[in-house]
Amino acid sequence: MINHLKPFIQEAWNKSGFDTATAIQEAAIPVILEGKDVIAESPTGTGKTLGYLLPLLDKIDASRSSLQAVVLASSQELVMQIFQEFQKWSQGSSIRGTSIIGGANPKRQLEKLKKRPQVIFATPGRLLELIKQKKVKMHEVKMIVLDEADQLLISEHIGSVQNIVKSTMSDRQVVLFSATLKQETEQLAKEMTTAPEVIRITKDEGSASGEVEHIYFLCERRDKIKLLEKIARLDDSKSLAFINDIGELQVLKEKLRFKELSVGILHSDMKKLERQAALKAFREGKIKMLVATDVAARGLDIQGITHVVQIDFPRNVSQYVHRAGRTGRMGASGTVISLVTEREERELKRFCGELNLPLHKRIFYKGQIASLNK
Repeated sequence: MINHLKPFIQEAWNKSGFDTATAIQEAAIPVILEGKDVIAESPTGTGKTLGYLLPLLDKIDASRSSLQAVVLASSQELVMQIFQEFQKWSQGSSIRGTSIIGGANPKRQLEKLKKRPQVIFATPGRLLELIKQKKVKMHEVKMIVLDEADQLLISEHIGSVQNIVKSTMSDRQVVLFSATLKQETEQLAKEMTTAPEVIRITKDEGSASGEVEHIYFLCERRDKIKLLEKIARLDDSKSLAFINDIGELQVLKEKLRFKELSVGILHSDMKKLERQAALKAFREGKIKMLVATDVAARGLDIQGITHVVQIDFPRNVSQYVHRAGRTGRMGASGTVISLVTEREERELKRFCGELNLPLHKRIFYKGQIASLNK
């Protein structure tokens, strides 16, 4: 399948060291190349980005200077991450792309647009502003991609997304990708597509996912911080910890810093540069633990996360799946740790039962995670 793509993509594939395409890539790439609308669901860590990015690159006519494709994502971080993948995979071609995100300098973004990008990677709100100001012309756009579609089709973004799709000609192709697709999300997706091909990849087919162990520690709510401290001290660990309330994040960071632990925070109210600095420090291993809200960490692909920690209990099964998917990516192994009270323990067992995941209770023994029979 890769052999049918343009030479610069084949060359990038050979350099990347990937042996074979993942299940979602095998299923989605040919259908997108055919020009069909697509609604695709595949677990996190199974290579969805390349599932749409490679056929998108293949379809761009580099000789035409008009805007031909738009990729939408719900967070600044996710847009930048996809844009970095685009930069990597478009090497050797003359395809121009740019990123347009809320929170960035509008003047600088207008300068980028003067360079006539053929692909734009954007958050919906800022892109729609520019379309209304007639700074972005959508009439020649042949393809729109919604990444993490379930996050784009919520009340906060859906109006902007629908208006962006409507601003294109009716012959454009709409492609939606998500790790989890609720029935109502799928219905909304069908309303903005024409005779879409629905692709579902189950966990079993997503062979790119590594072995992930699901464990939990039982504790009182006030003792969660002590357990978090122990997790942050684990040797060779790189942990992404989730918290529900932005207000608690700063307090948590101060407590852990007081214990001289290398911890950073990430939430949607932070300034763009602060968010970028926190992510960079975490990616480069300068901090061992990043405590984040779900919105900020949504869809992020950070290599080598060994532990996902749920400080606060996920609101639903879908949130559990998304958090867990930050580790065990592309064949690596990982551990999902839930810090739960007795009431949360019952819910956790129900979630894991629904997802058919083995769940084990653990304790700390001499600073290491141990089974109860130690």
